[in-house]
Amino acid sequence: MTRRRWIADEVSGERAALLGKHADHLVRVLRARVGEQFDIAIGTSVRRGTIIAIAPERVEFQLNEELPVTAGPHVTLALSIFKFDRMEWAIEKCTELGAAEIVPVIANRTDAHLAAAAIKRVERWRRIVREAAEQSRRASVPEIPEPVRWKDMLDMPGAARILLAESSAQKSLKEALEISGDGAMTLAVGPEGGWTEEELEAFINAGWMAASLGTTILRAETAAIAGLALVMALCPKPQP
Repeated sequence: MTRRRWIADEVSGERAALLGKHADHLVRVLRARVGEQFDIAIGTSVRRGTIIAIAPERVEFQLNEELPVTAGPHVTLALSIFKFDRMEWAIEKCTELGAAEIVPVIANRTDAHLAAAAIKRVERWRRIVREAAEQSRRASVPEIPEPVRWKDMLDMPGAARILLAESSAQKSLKEALEISGDGAMTLAVGPEGGWTEEELEAFINAGWMAASLGTTILRAETAAIAGLALVMALCPKPQP
């Protein structure tokens, strides 16, 4: 049976620990006991861990052998802010798919109330990605920085910088990936209503490629998940 994977809250030498509610779930819900083994993710590696101590809101592990980890392409998802329930669903699924970083973006068409409230949601989004990373047995948790304005994205790094757009895109996402080359990449997804002409022009002038997911109009969360899934399937994996 596949062992449950946990992402350590604290690491020191050959010891790791889960803290707070994280530890409480392991003890009270899963009824873990001293001596049981789990996979423990620490940074970008995974070790087999044996529980050596259980205390209120703290479970300590002895770290044993390192386990193999399969790395996927390094993809930053720049996700324009939209209705929080659907956005949180997209964040969870994109974490499962392997996004290395998810950047909340305030676009021209982002609702003003959502933009104002977004900064208070960041900690909740970080909890969501942590839980999704553990559930999907990832070795690391995607980073979620504070929300940025769309103009701050123009100079984001990446061997490829691709903007998903409903119009004005002369190539499919698959075609864009074929010409983008290897290396870390950034995929940007617009808000409800899509990117404005001002935004499209600014991105193209900054060296981004506009690409399409097809002829149908997709919801923002659908575009994010479908686009990231295609990128993860088609982009080369990092060389060891």
